[in-house]
Amino acid sequence: MAPKITGRRTTTLYIKNMVCDRCVRVVRDELKSLGLDVRNVALGEVVIAGPKRNLPIQQMAAVLEQNGFELIEDLKARTIESLKIAVLKFVRDGRQSERKLKQSDYLAQEVGVDYHVLSTLFSSVENMTLEHYVILQRVELVKELLKYGELTLSEIAYQLGYSSVQHLSNQFKSVTGLTPSSFKKLTRNLRRPLDKVGTS
Repeated sequence: MAPKITGRRTTTLYIKNMVCDRCVRVVRDELKSLGLDVRNVALGEVVIAGPKRNLPIQQMAAVLEQNGFELIEDLKARTIESLKIAVLKFVRDGRQSERKLKQSDYLAQEVGVDYHVLSTLFSSVENMTLEHYVILQRVELVKELLKYGELTLSEIAYQLGYSSVQHLSNQFKSVTGLTPSSFKKLTRNLRRPLDKVGTS
């Protein structure tokens, strides 16, 4: 076990595939089990006491990898991961119908980078447009809400900020090949883990 590192100086590390509160708990627990003084864990990043040169980076990378996460060293990769987290927040916020900021403005503000730069970077790294990635995440949430069965299709369309039920249905069918009602009748689960949305 690595010695506990304390002190005022901290290091922020960026982590790929953190998409939920459970991920935050797992990362915190795993890094604490290495004897690290974990100061803060949020989606996509962790703040640890001590300078980076004193941290057991290889051990940390190994334990994170065992749990489906990955340390991100590259600046482009960190920006993409921050952007994916911002997209998840935007799509899953639940108040899209009331939101005043446009999607592009919201994402630029969250990541702190001009939207055009983000969009170009995302397309070059992920081989799909940022707009398409947002659509895939929205459709994934529609699948989830349909399976819960608590909201009507019009309520889902309103909650997610679609202009109409028809718009939602068309987008859903173009991504899944099924209408929302056909999907709802399926017994098998066609949902994807959130960190796998957009991957082939």
